[in-house]
This record gives sequence, structure tokens and C-alpha cells, in this order.
Amino acid sequence: MRAIWKGAVSFGLVNVPVRLYSATENHDVQFRQVHREDGGRIKYQRICSLDGEQVSYDDIAKGYETEDGQIVVLTDEDMADLPTRSSKEIAVEKFVPVEQIDPMLLDRSYYLEPDKTATKPYALLRDALKASDRMAVVTVSIRTRMTIAVLRVRDDVIVMQTMLWPDEVRSPEFVGLGDAETEAKPAELAMANMLVESLAGDYDPDDYEDDYQQAVDALVKAKLEGGEVQEAPAAKDTSGEVVDLLAALQRSVERAKASRGEPVEASEPEEKAASKPAKKAPARKAPAAKTAAKRAPAKKTAARKGAEEKPRKKAAS
Repeated sequence: MRAIWKGAVSFGLVNVPVRLYSATENHDVQFRQVHREDGGRIKYQRICSLDGEQVSYDDIAKGYETEDGQIVVLTDEDMADLPTRSSKEIAVEKFVPVEQIDPMLLDRSYYLEPDKTATKPYALLRDALKASDRMAVVTVSIRTRMTIAVLRVRDDVIVMQTMLWPDEVRSPEFVGLGDAETEAKPAELAMANMLVESLAGDYDPDDYEDDYQQAVDALVKAKLEGGEVQEAPAAKDTSGEVVDLLAALQRSVERAKASRGEPVEASEPEEKAASKPAKKAPARKAPAAKTAAKRAPAKKTAARKGAEEKPRKKAAS
């Protein structure tokens, strides 16, 4: 496990440095939405419901929806003015009897691990909670928001469970449950008690299993062994869109030149191939002829040198 928060539990003058770990994890089966043909994942875009345009992250703001459906846009400056708390303290407010905490109010669970130098005060708080059969009501700031939580002991480890605010628990508004017509008769109540006693027992987690999870695992394993799997190809690079854009711009330039009567350079492969025969190959031999013409005087010069050497030899004789 990896610690998600570091702070300290403070009660009275005692301060216990602790680390916070998530005590639970969700094993619910998660399915991906994919393309039936090739197994590619389905992506979603941020589309504005009014103009239908795709919106970038830079243009997205926080909006608060009122009960009548109106939207109030909150800016970063508005959010900065809200009360936030970044305290690293789990402050014990009071110790209350366990039966006074409605399990309906309990939300997420976290394990508290003490630092190596704080094991003794940690054990002191743990033993005090166990001996008194009470829970510690605390206030703590997680993700810049202050919330209420309780500390209790489970398997010699202090567990912190965040609590819902009272207005977050709905009240059941069911009609007719308290009427005289629904009141059980003595014989019916006795029969119900007999049923309860016949099914009485102790809770054992091993008596229950997630058959849906096991069935999904078996199904996926059978398909893998049978070769019924699709390798989802990597997402295409967006560079293809740039190439299309460049091609569109090139065609636009060619059309503009053609409308002005200017010569247009071919951009398509077929046009390039068609333009090749129009060029005359013999025209390239012209530079070779010029080179030969330049070399001709060089030979004449060599001949003249030979002619000049002959009179010198006669004079010597």
C-alpha cells in the first residue's frame, strides 16, 4: 500500500504522527466500451451542448447548477476566495459511545499507521479506545476540505472513517408503514421469531463469494485460451491530419495560380509522371558539346608547343 496522506493525531497534549492508507478497494467488474469490429476503445469528446463545438481544457470552467436549472460560472478567482484548509492535523474533538454513531453516517475507511518514533502514543490511544468502548470524533482536512470522521479500532489498528454530513442522509418518506393495518398479529410475530431463530448464526465472510466476478473471470479465461481475443491496434497518429492539411493548402495555391494564368507545378504523382515525357533528353547533351569545344583549343595549344620545340632543336644542331 502507498500512503495517501501524512499528518498527526492530536488529543490533549499528545501528538501522534501517522500516515493514511486506503482501507478498502473496489473489485467491481469494469467493462470498456469498444468497437465491436476491431476492439478499439471508444473515445469521448468534450462537446458544448449549445453550439456543438469541441471545447479544450483551457476553456472549461466550474459551473454550479441551481435547483431551477440555472448555471452559475465560477472563475479561478472565485474559487480562491472559498474557505480551504490544508492542516495536517487529525484533531480529536470528543470521545463518544459507539452506539451513538449511526452506521449510515460512515463513509470511507482509512488505516492509520504510526511513525516509528510514535508507536507508544499510538498504542496508548488504541488501547484507550478499546477499553472505553468509544469512538473518537475528529476533524480532518483532506483535499483542502474539512470533514468529520471517527477513530475506532479494528484488528489492533486504528481506523479512521470519514462521515457524511447530516443533510447528506436522506429521510425515508414512505407512506403507510405506521398504520394499524400493517401491525403484525401475535401469531405472525411468533412465527417470524421462529424463522429468525432457525436462521440464526455467526457471520463468516468465507460463507459468501462473488459468483459474478468468478463467472466473468472464467468466461474471459476461456476466450483467451480459445484464441477469441482482438489485439486493439494503437491509436493512429494525428500527423495524418497535418499531411491532409498541407495537401489541401497545396491544392489551394495551385488553383490560385491557375486562376491568375501562372504556371502551376504538378503536385499529384500522376501529374508528375505525365510531365516527364515533355522534357527532351537531348537538351542535356548541350553542356557536353560545350565542354568538348573548350577542350579543342587545349589540343591546338599542345600542337603549337610541339611546333615551337622543333625550331629550338634545329638551332641546337
